[in-house]
Amino acid sequence: MDMSVFDLFKIGIGPSSSHTVGPMVAARRFLLENSPLDDVVAVEAALYGSLALTGVGHGTDKAVILGLMGETPQGVAPGQVDAMLAAAEEAKQLALLGAKAVPFSAAVNLIFHKTENLPEHPNGMRFTLKRADGSVTDKVYYSVGGGFIRAEGELAQTEAAPTVQIPFPFCTMADLLAHGAASGMTIPAMLRANELARMDEEALDAGLDRIWHVMRDCIAHGLETSGQLPGGLKVKRRAADLWRQAANGDRANQLPHDALNGVSLYAMAVNEENAAGGRVVTAPTNGAAGIIPAVLKYYAEDCKPLDPVRGVRDFLLTAAAIGMLCKRNASISGAEIGCQGEVGVACAMAAAGLVAALGGSNLQIENAAEIGIEHHLGMTCDPIGGLVQIPCIERNGMGAVKAITAASLALKGDGTHFVSLDEVIETMRQTGADMQAKYKETSLGGLAIHVVTVNHAAC
Repeated sequence: MDMSVFDLFKIGIGPSSSHTVGPMVAARRFLLENSPLDDVVAVEAALYGSLALTGVGHGTDKAVILGLMGETPQGVAPGQVDAMLAAAEEAKQLALLGAKAVPFSAAVNLIFHKTENLPEHPNGMRFTLKRADGSVTDKVYYSVGGGFIRAEGELAQTEAAPTVQIPFPFCTMADLLAHGAASGMTIPAMLRANELARMDEEALDAGLDRIWHVMRDCIAHGLETSGQLPGGLKVKRRAADLWRQAANGDRANQLPHDALNGVSLYAMAVNEENAAGGRVVTAPTNGAAGIIPAVLKYYAEDCKPLDPVRGVRDFLLTAAAIGMLCKRNASISGAEIGCQGEVGVACAMAAAGLVAALGGSNLQIENAAEIGIEHHLGMTCDPIGGLVQIPCIERNGMGAVKAITAASLALKGDGTHFVSLDEVIETMRQTGADMQAKYKETSLGGLAIHVVTVNHAAC
C-alpha cells in the first residue's frame, strides 16, 4: 500500500475535505499541469453530483476560486479568505496561480450541474481553459474523500507498484497481523518502520508532532470562540459556552457520566472550527475531524501517560494504518458510502490509536477498530442545508465517546472476537454501495429534508 501517515492527516481548512480541500487542490493542479498560462483568456469550472448539490454549503465554490488563484489548503490563511474572494469578485478577474489575470465571475464561470453525475465518482469537476488562439483544454478530476483527488481515468487504473519499498507492506489487517506475529513488532512500530523508508526519523517525528500541535490549537480555539456559524441555519457555537460552564464548576446539572463531557466538547469544538472554515487536520476527513483530536487530548491529559510524546506518535501511526485500510478497501467519502465512511472510520482510527498508545496488543488494536466501525454501519450523510453543521458537529462528539468505549472493551479482552476488521470494512463497502444516493452527501434525504417536514407538520 503506497500511502503515508501524512496522506491521511493533512493540514487544511474547513468545512469539508472532499468538497473544500479536494477541489482546491484539483483546481491548482489543473493549472500547473497546463502551464504556461501566458496566452489563457478564460477559465471555467463545472461541478457535478454531490459537489454541485451541496457545494455552496461546503465552500466548494470558494475552494475552486482559491485553487485557481494558486492557494493551497495548508497554506491559505483562513482569516483572509473572504477578503481575497471579495476582492476578486469586485475586480471581476482572477490572477491564475497568482500571476496571469483573466476575466472571472463566480456567477458566470462556475457552473453547477445538480442533476448530472460524472461516471467515476459522485464528486466530479471539469476545468476548462481557453487560449488566445481559440484552442480549448479541459480535464476532469474527482475528489474521492479525505482531500484525495484523482484525474479522470486514474480511479480505474490498477494499483501501481509502490514508489518506495517498505518493510511491512499490507493491504488488509490480516497482512498486518501476520507481519506482527512473524516479527514480534507492534502495529505502530511497523508503521514507523514503513514511514522511515520514506523519510528520516527526525522528519517523521516532527511531522507527527506538527499534526498534534495543529489539532491541539484547533481544540483550544474552538473552546474559546462563541457566536454563530456561517451558512444561514443560524446555528450557535456551543462548545465554548459549555466548556466555560464546566470550568466554572456548575454542579447543579452535573451527572455521574459528565467525565466524558469534556471529550465530546473537544470534538465539537474542532467541528465548529471546521464549519466556520478554520484550520483543521483532515482525520481522515474534515466532516469527522474532531474525533481523533478529542480522543488524543483525552489520552494525553486524562490517561496520565508516562511518555505522552511517544504515545501520541504511536496513536497517530496506528490510526493511520486503520484509515489506510478503510480507504483502500472501502472508502472515506461520505458522497460514496455515507457517514459510516467518515465518522465511522474516524471512530475506528481513534479507538485503535488509543489502544496502541495505552500499550494494547495488535489483536486488541484490531478489535477496537472493528468495534468502532461496526457500530456506525449504515450511517447516512445527510447534512441539513448542505452545511457541515447538523448533525455533523454532534456526531463527532458521539463518535469520540464511542471510540473510547470501543478501546475500553478491547483492552478488557484478549483480542479474540467474532467479526474481523477486514470483514467489517467489506461490509461497510457493500452497505455504502447499496445505500441510495439521497443518503450520501446530496442533502436530498434523511435529516436534510425531514427536519423541515417535522418542524412544520400539524400536531
